[in-house]
Amino acid sequence: MSVDLVPDELWERIAPLLPPHPARKHRNPGRLRVPDRVARAGIVYVLRKGVAWRDVPSQVVGCSGVTSWRRLRDWTEAGVWPQLHQALLVELRVAGVLEMDDCAIDGSHVRALKRGEHVGPSPVDRARPDSKHHVIVDRHGTPLAVSLTSGNRHDVTQLIPLLDAIAPIPGLRGRPRHRPKRLFADRGYDFDKYRRLLWKRGIKPLLARRGAAHGSGLGRTRWVAERTFAWLHQFKRLRMRYERRADLHQSLLELACSIICLRRLRSSG
Repeated sequence: MSVDLVPDELWERIAPLLPPHPARKHRNPGRLRVPDRVARAGIVYVLRKGVAWRDVPSQVVGCSGVTSWRRLRDWTEAGVWPQLHQALLVELRVAGVLEMDDCAIDGSHVRALKRGEHVGPSPVDRARPDSKHHVIVDRHGTPLAVSLTSGNRHDVTQLIPLLDAIAPIPGLRGRPRHRPKRLFADRGYDFDKYRRLLWKRGIKPLLARRGAAHGSGLGRTRWVAERTFAWLHQFKRLRMRYERRADLHQSLLELACSIICLRRLRSSG
Protein backbone atom coordinates (compact mmCIF):
# COMPACT_ATOMS: atom_id res chain seq x y z
CA MET A 1 0.00 0.00 0.00
CA SER A 2 2.82 2.42 0.84
CA VAL A 3 4.35 1.83 -2.60
CA ASP A 4 1.02 2.67 -4.25
CA LEU A 5 0.77 5.93 -2.28
CA VAL A 6 4.31 6.95 -3.23
CA PRO A 7 5.03 5.54 -6.71
CA ASP A 8 8.60 5.27 -7.91
CA GLU A 9 8.38 8.30 -10.19
CA LEU A 10 7.33 10.50 -7.26
CA TRP A 11 9.84 9.01 -4.83
CA GLU A 12 12.73 9.48 -7.28
CA ARG A 13 11.99 13.21 -7.33
CA ILE A 14 11.53 13.77 -3.62
CA ALA A 15 14.28 11.54 -2.20
CA PRO A 16 17.20 13.86 -3.18
CA LEU A 17 15.44 16.81 -1.51
CA LEU A 18 15.04 15.23 1.94
CA PRO A 19 17.38 16.37 4.73
CA PRO A 20 19.89 13.83 6.10
CA HIS A 21 18.86 11.67 9.03
CA PRO A 22 19.98 12.88 12.46
CA ALA A 23 22.88 10.87 13.89
CA ARG A 24 22.12 8.49 16.74
CA LYS A 25 23.65 9.50 20.08
CA HIS A 26 23.93 6.08 21.70
CA ARG A 27 25.26 2.66 20.74
CA ASN A 28 21.95 1.03 21.51
CA PRO A 29 19.75 2.55 18.84
CA GLY A 30 16.45 1.39 20.29
CA ARG A 31 13.58 1.45 17.83
CA LEU A 32 14.71 1.74 14.24
CA ARG A 33 13.79 4.86 12.30
CA VAL A 34 10.78 4.52 10.02
CA PRO A 35 11.94 4.74 6.36
CA ASP A 36 11.24 8.09 4.76
CA ARG A 37 9.22 6.52 1.96
CA VAL A 38 6.88 4.85 4.44
CA ALA A 39 6.43 8.09 6.41
CA ARG A 40 5.79 9.89 3.13
CA ALA A 41 3.07 7.35 2.34
CA GLY A 42 1.35 8.27 5.61
CA ILE A 43 1.35 11.93 4.61
CA VAL A 44 -0.16 11.15 1.20
CA TYR A 45 -2.74 8.88 2.86
CA VAL A 46 -3.94 11.72 5.10
CA LEU A 47 -3.92 14.15 2.17
CA ARG A 48 -6.08 11.86 0.00
CA LYS A 49 -8.40 10.34 2.59
CA GLY A 50 -8.80 13.32 4.91
CA VAL A 51 -8.54 11.21 8.07
CA ALA A 52 -7.08 12.48 11.33
CA TRP A 53 -3.41 11.75 11.88
CA ARG A 54 -4.23 9.47 14.82
CA ASP A 55 -6.53 7.41 12.58
CA VAL A 56 -3.89 6.48 9.99
CA PRO A 57 -3.97 2.65 9.78
CA SER A 58 -0.39 1.62 10.54
CA GLN A 59 -1.03 -1.92 9.28
CA VAL A 60 -1.89 -0.47 5.86
CA VAL A 61 0.56 2.43 5.59
CA GLY A 62 3.44 0.95 7.56
CA CYS A 63 3.79 3.58 10.29
CA SER A 64 1.69 5.60 12.69
CA GLY A 65 0.10 8.89 11.77
CA VAL A 66 2.09 10.67 14.48
CA THR A 67 5.32 9.58 12.81
CA SER A 68 4.09 10.89 9.45
CA TRP A 69 3.03 14.19 11.05
CA ARG A 70 6.47 14.64 12.60
CA ARG A 71 8.14 13.93 9.29
CA LEU A 72 5.79 16.46 7.59
CA ARG A 73 6.80 19.03 10.20
CA ASP A 74 10.51 18.36 9.75
CA TRP A 75 10.36 18.43 5.96
CA THR A 76 8.28 21.61 6.04
CA GLU A 77 10.93 23.32 8.13
CA ALA A 78 13.57 22.07 5.69
CA GLY A 79 11.71 23.61 2.72
CA VAL A 80 11.21 20.33 0.85
CA TRP A 81 7.75 20.95 -0.62
CA PRO A 82 8.45 24.20 -2.56
CA GLN A 83 11.58 22.56 -4.00
CA LEU A 84 9.58 19.54 -5.16
CA HIS A 85 6.96 21.74 -6.80
CA GLN A 86 9.65 23.84 -8.49
CA ALA A 87 11.48 20.76 -9.80
CA LEU A 88 8.30 19.43 -11.40
CA LEU A 89 7.54 22.78 -13.01
CA VAL A 90 10.99 22.73 -14.58
CA GLU A 91 10.32 19.25 -15.97
CA LEU A 92 7.01 20.43 -17.40
CA ARG A 93 8.72 23.33 -19.15
CA VAL A 94 11.40 21.05 -20.56
CA ALA A 95 8.62 18.80 -21.88
CA GLY A 96 7.05 21.82 -23.58
CA VAL A 97 3.67 21.57 -21.84
CA LEU A 98 3.93 24.58 -19.52
CA GLU A 99 2.26 27.56 -21.23
CA MET A 100 2.82 30.67 -19.14
CA ASP A 101 1.87 33.35 -21.64
CA ASP A 102 -1.73 33.26 -20.36
CA CYS A 103 -2.25 32.72 -16.65
CA ALA A 104 -5.31 32.89 -14.39
CA ILE A 105 -5.65 33.63 -10.68
CA ASP A 106 -8.47 32.93 -8.23
CA GLY A 107 -9.30 32.23 -4.58
CA SER A 108 -11.49 29.69 -2.79
CA HIS A 109 -12.87 29.57 0.77
CA VAL A 110 -12.38 26.52 2.99
CA ARG A 111 -13.89 25.99 6.42
CA ALA A 112 -11.41 26.10 9.32
CA LEU A 113 -12.40 23.69 12.08
CA LYS A 114 -9.63 24.79 14.46
CA ARG A 115 -8.23 28.14 15.42
CA GLY A 116 -4.77 29.06 14.29
CA GLU A 117 -2.81 31.26 11.94
CA HIS A 118 -4.59 32.62 8.87
CA VAL A 119 -8.10 31.96 10.18
CA GLY A 120 -10.73 34.70 10.06
CA PRO A 121 -14.47 35.32 9.87
CA SER A 122 -15.90 34.23 6.55
CA PRO A 123 -17.71 36.92 4.54
CA VAL A 124 -19.66 34.22 2.69
CA ASP A 125 -20.55 31.84 5.54
CA ARG A 126 -22.10 33.92 8.33
CA ALA A 127 -18.71 34.93 9.79
CA ARG A 128 -17.76 31.37 10.64
CA PRO A 129 -14.00 30.82 10.91
CA ASP A 130 -12.42 29.90 7.61
CA SER A 131 -9.33 30.25 5.48
CA LYS A 132 -8.80 30.88 1.81
CA HIS A 133 -6.72 29.15 -0.84
CA HIS A 134 -5.24 31.30 -3.60
CA VAL A 135 -3.72 29.86 -6.76
CA ILE A 136 -2.22 31.09 -10.01
CA VAL A 137 -2.20 28.65 -12.93
CA ASP A 138 -0.98 28.44 -16.51
CA ARG A 139 -3.25 28.14 -19.53
CA HIS A 140 -3.91 24.45 -18.83
CA GLY A 141 -4.52 24.81 -15.11
CA THR A 142 -1.07 23.73 -13.94
CA PRO A 143 -0.57 25.36 -10.51
CA LEU A 144 2.40 27.72 -10.55
CA ALA A 145 2.05 29.06 -7.00
CA VAL A 146 -0.38 28.64 -4.12
CA SER A 147 -0.93 30.48 -0.85
CA LEU A 148 -3.07 30.42 2.28
CA THR A 149 -4.71 33.40 3.98
CA SER A 150 -7.50 34.04 6.44
CA GLY A 151 -11.00 33.92 5.02
CA ASN A 152 -11.60 37.66 5.43
CA ARG A 153 -8.63 38.66 3.26
CA HIS A 154 -9.60 40.09 -0.12
CA ASP A 155 -8.52 38.10 -3.16
CA VAL A 156 -6.72 41.06 -4.70
CA THR A 157 -4.29 41.29 -1.78
CA GLN A 158 -2.69 38.05 -2.99
CA LEU A 159 -2.30 39.08 -6.63
CA ILE A 160 1.21 40.51 -6.35
CA PRO A 161 2.44 38.02 -3.69
CA LEU A 162 1.39 35.09 -5.89
CA LEU A 163 3.14 36.56 -8.91
CA ASP A 164 6.27 37.05 -6.81
CA ALA A 165 5.98 33.48 -5.52
CA ILE A 166 6.51 32.07 -9.03
CA ALA A 167 10.17 31.12 -8.96
CA PRO A 168 12.16 31.44 -12.21
CA ILE A 169 11.52 28.29 -14.25
CA PRO A 170 14.43 27.32 -16.52
CA GLY A 171 14.49 24.41 -18.93
CA LEU A 172 14.52 25.98 -22.39
CA ARG A 173 16.87 28.26 -24.25
CA GLY A 174 16.68 31.83 -23.04
CA ARG A 175 15.87 33.36 -19.70
CA PRO A 176 13.93 31.38 -17.09
CA ARG A 177 10.23 32.25 -17.08
CA HIS A 178 8.77 33.74 -13.93
CA ARG A 179 5.88 35.87 -15.10
CA PRO A 180 3.05 35.63 -17.64
CA LYS A 181 2.36 37.98 -20.52
CA ARG A 182 -1.37 38.18 -19.77
CA LEU A 183 -3.23 37.61 -16.51
CA PHE A 184 -6.94 36.70 -16.38
CA ALA A 185 -9.06 37.21 -13.25
CA ASP A 186 -12.65 37.84 -12.17
CA ARG A 187 -14.25 41.04 -10.86
CA GLY A 188 -12.70 40.66 -7.43
CA TYR A 189 -9.37 41.81 -8.86
CA ASP A 190 -10.71 44.88 -10.68
CA PHE A 191 -8.77 47.72 -9.07
CA ASP A 192 -6.94 50.40 -11.04
CA LYS A 193 -4.03 50.28 -8.60
CA TYR A 194 -3.36 46.64 -9.40
CA ARG A 195 -3.88 47.15 -13.11
CA ARG A 196 -1.08 49.72 -12.99
CA LEU A 197 1.14 47.36 -11.00
CA LEU A 198 0.63 44.63 -13.59
CA TRP A 199 1.39 46.94 -16.50
CA LYS A 200 4.53 48.05 -14.66
CA ARG A 201 5.68 44.42 -14.54
CA GLY A 202 5.02 43.98 -18.25
CA ILE A 203 1.85 41.94 -17.71
CA LYS A 204 -1.35 42.77 -19.56
CA PRO A 205 -4.26 42.72 -17.06
CA LEU A 206 -7.37 41.03 -18.44
CA LEU A 207 -9.64 41.54 -15.45
CA ALA A 208 -13.41 41.51 -15.57
CA ARG A 209 -14.93 44.92 -14.84
CA ARG A 210 -17.12 45.34 -11.78
CA GLY A 211 -20.66 46.34 -12.66
CA ALA A 212 -20.32 45.23 -16.27
CA ALA A 213 -22.71 42.68 -17.71
CA HIS A 214 -21.60 39.08 -17.89
CA GLY A 215 -20.42 37.72 -21.19
CA SER A 216 -17.06 39.46 -21.58
CA GLY A 217 -15.55 36.22 -22.90
CA LEU A 218 -12.75 36.15 -20.31
CA GLY A 219 -14.27 33.07 -18.72
CA ARG A 220 -13.16 30.99 -21.69
CA THR A 221 -9.62 31.31 -20.37
CA ARG A 222 -9.86 31.82 -16.62
CA TRP A 223 -12.12 28.81 -15.97
CA VAL A 224 -8.99 26.66 -15.64
CA ALA A 225 -8.30 28.22 -12.22
CA GLU A 226 -11.66 26.94 -10.96
CA ARG A 227 -10.89 23.50 -12.38
CA THR A 228 -7.58 23.52 -10.53
CA PHE A 229 -9.45 24.14 -7.27
CA ALA A 230 -11.59 21.12 -8.12
CA TRP A 231 -8.40 19.09 -8.55
CA LEU A 232 -7.00 20.38 -5.25
CA HIS A 233 -10.20 19.65 -3.37
CA GLN A 234 -10.22 16.07 -4.63
CA PHE A 235 -7.63 15.70 -1.88
CA LYS A 236 -10.06 15.43 1.01
CA ARG A 237 -7.69 16.95 3.57
CA LEU A 238 -7.85 20.24 1.66
CA ARG A 239 -11.66 20.53 1.54
CA MET A 240 -11.56 21.75 5.13
CA ARG A 241 -8.69 23.09 7.14
CA TYR A 242 -7.83 20.87 10.11
CA GLU A 243 -4.24 21.96 10.84
CA ARG A 244 -3.69 24.66 13.41
CA ARG A 245 -0.29 25.46 11.93
CA ALA A 246 -0.62 27.40 8.71
CA ASP A 247 2.76 26.21 7.44
CA LEU A 248 1.67 22.56 7.60
CA HIS A 249 -1.54 23.25 5.68
CA GLN A 250 0.53 25.23 3.15
CA SER A 251 2.81 22.19 2.82
CA LEU A 252 -0.14 19.93 2.06
CA LEU A 253 -1.28 22.43 -0.58
CA GLU A 254 2.17 22.40 -2.19
CA LEU A 255 2.29 18.60 -2.07
CA ALA A 256 -1.09 18.43 -3.81
CA CYS A 257 0.17 20.88 -6.46
CA SER A 258 3.21 18.66 -7.01
CA ILE A 259 1.02 15.60 -7.51
CA ILE A 260 -1.11 17.54 -10.02
CA CYS A 261 2.07 18.55 -11.88
CA LEU A 262 3.23 14.93 -11.92
CA ARG A 263 -0.09 13.82 -13.41
CA ARG A 264 0.26 16.50 -16.09
CA LEU A 265 3.77 15.25 -16.82
CA ARG A 266 2.49 11.69 -17.20
CA SER A 267 -0.25 12.73 -19.61
CA SER A 268 2.21 14.70 -21.73
CA GLY A 269 4.36 11.62 -22.25
